[in-house]
Amino acid sequence: MTSPDKPAASTASSTSSASAASSGTPAASDGDAKAVTEAALFEAFGGLRGMVETVLPGLLFVTIFTVNKDLHTSAIAALAVSLLLVVVRLIRRDTVKHAFSGVFGVAFGVVFAMMTGNAKDFYLPGMIYTLGLAVAYIGTTLAGVPLIGLILGPIFKENLSWRTRNPGRKKAYAKASWAWGLILLAKCAILFPLYWWADTTQLGWILIALKIPPFLLAVYLTWVFLAKAPPPIDVFAEMEAEERAEKERAAVAAATAADGSGPRHRR
Repeated sequence: MTSPDKPAASTASSTSSASAASSGTPAASDGDAKAVTEAALFEAFGGLRGMVETVLPGLLFVTIFTVNKDLHTSAIAALAVSLLLVVVRLIRRDTVKHAFSGVFGVAFGVVFAMMTGNAKDFYLPGMIYTLGLAVAYIGTTLAGVPLIGLILGPIFKENLSWRTRNPGRKKAYAKASWAWGLILLAKCAILFPLYWWADTTQLGWILIALKIPPFLLAVYLTWVFLAKAPPPIDVFAEMEAEERAEKERAAVAAATAADGSGPRHRR
């Protein structure tokens, strides 16, 4: 889950915008802040299309396996549709990061299931990844560097400025990371027992059912926390404003030096 950058009209306006962001003063209305947050989340998490690309391979796998119980056919079909989604994005010249992540996830599942001969193992790498991601969200938050801030900081053009210069925003990132971690842990608490007790089709359909709702809940809570947080500090705008100010100071100094070293007229 990109909006084009709007160049500043002048050095003064850029400097004032940067200073306003640095001081925590909202530079836009609440509606604008919410819109920016929505756009950033859309870019970070892929939006509707990203969700479809995440669900479709697993849905195809469990559907085919439910019908014919053929591991090889189900696995090949899931991998083929993942590759097809990447090709479509390449043809359309769209970003492929979400589609590529889906291909790697499906490929790991296919290889693992083929090696063990157990169709349920198609889902195991993704489940382990979900558990690891939950631990990462919680662990980084406890360490004072919430993972969601590391993900969204570059998209908001604030990088890591929220860690030391924007405590309100750091707190919002911490809340969002806790939300992601706990939601993913709850999902794992449902899926791992089913891996041992349920058959492949039961596990597959429940996993498909749990793909989107927890994700949407986590994204919504992230949006709520960030929409109420102080605006991000645009460190790139600050650097550009400082560069322009430095050039202006150098030009003024050069002009002053030229005036002082000009020819002197005798009386």
